[in-house]
Amino acid sequence: MAREKLILHPDRFFDTSPKVNKIAKELYASVKNTPILSPHGHVNPVIFSDPNYKFGNPAELFIIPDHYLFRMLYSQGIPMESLGVPRIDGGPVETDPKKIWKTFADNFYLYRGTPTGIWFEYGLKEVFNIKYRLCAETAMGIYSEIDEKLKSPEFSPRALYKKFNIELLATTDAATDTLEHHKKIRDSGWNGRIIPTFRPDGVIDLSDKNWKNNIEVLAGFSKITITDYSSYINAIKNRRQYFKAMGATAADIVALYPVTEELPQQEADRIFKKALSEGASQEETNRFTAHIIMEMVRLSVEDGLVMQFHVGCYRNHNREVFEKFGPDKGCDMPLSIEFTKSLQPLLNKYGNNPGFSIICFTLDETNYSRELAPLAGHYPAMKVGPAWWFHDSINGMQRYRQQVIETAGLYNTTGFVDDTRAFLSIPARHDLSRRIDANWIAGLVAKNIITMNDGFEMIQDTAYRLAKKAYRL
Repeated sequence: MAREKLILHPDRFFDTSPKVNKIAKELYASVKNTPILSPHGHVNPVIFSDPNYKFGNPAELFIIPDHYLFRMLYSQGIPMESLGVPRIDGGPVETDPKKIWKTFADNFYLYRGTPTGIWFEYGLKEVFNIKYRLCAETAMGIYSEIDEKLKSPEFSPRALYKKFNIELLATTDAATDTLEHHKKIRDSGWNGRIIPTFRPDGVIDLSDKNWKNNIEVLAGFSKITITDYSSYINAIKNRRQYFKAMGATAADIVALYPVTEELPQQEADRIFKKALSEGASQEETNRFTAHIIMEMVRLSVEDGLVMQFHVGCYRNHNREVFEKFGPDKGCDMPLSIEFTKSLQPLLNKYGNNPGFSIICFTLDETNYSRELAPLAGHYPAMKVGPAWWFHDSINGMQRYRQQVIETAGLYNTTGFVDDTRAFLSIPARHDLSRRIDANWIAGLVAKNIITMNDGFEMIQDTAYRLAKKAYRL
């Protein structure tokens, strides 16, 4: 690829129709500088706990921790070891960051037209003011320029938080997390708002190989001896209260399927005790999962934490990669999901409560118009989460609006969440979302479905107000 200037076109992602394009630009301009709310994501809070934190070199920042980037390279036969991704067994991997960067640059053409390529180039241009596109010829010059800037106080996480105009950023934290970094942030007096999110997967998933150890840690943190189901739930309640005291407004639960079932207390206790001793069967584990989802909802009704529910992800599909590199290495896959029957026990018990809120995410986008939108369009407690993961893209967000809004309405959705581990991609993701929504709303105005005044209200809602309300921020 020849040396080429890096230019982000001001009309990118907008319709080429002159009428829609003009309206979209006006709508986008009205929210371009709106503060960013990031109510669900996976940025490590440690980067904010130390005011002098440095990101490291460009390979450590962009490539090694980001499965969005290296999964594409792996799909083309490039070993993860050559990208510096650490192995569980401590086996040899590439340690020269310049070689890792060069491998990435040589293959950057693979990201043409992908969200990952869009986010990455936005970061190069808007964050680091890089003048040329990444390719084999420009690779090392760009590496040196970024590496030098990362040493500057202007590129510390706290400084970039301010530069990105972030109003709030929520992390996702295990129920057994000490939240020590959140405490350091609070104690430092810094005015950035970083809040935790309660994620109990490690203590509610009986199939987790570390479940028993996690229960011991949970008991230690809560100072509750866990011997039965009742003491177990009390320990979880204790941790939820601690998370709330540290600023949490939401919980997050992951399940393969959204099956819900309320077990008799005696049966839940029996399965729990069996899991603690000899181990529960797969059937018992599945029933317990269906029950504990109901319990987490009950606790949310009690303590006010918004419940996020992520389903439809077959995790660690590639066993070889999982066994060699561990989880979150880009080999999670979407599943086909049924919601209507599965959620009926939950929604019949709690869905009519307007004081409770459950936000449902799915990787099965064929479900949007078939089940999720009709459910959210009826039950006061239910909202449809935004296009998630594989569908957090130009086409994915467009399909989401087309399939959800007519039945659920805009106000039974929750705005945009970036759901990222890559801190520097946050402004790029929000910019893309605002442009896609501006273009979608412009189409409604151009077709005379809504007025321009409606359009300006809706773009403010999608960019900021829906998330603020849904996550009780």
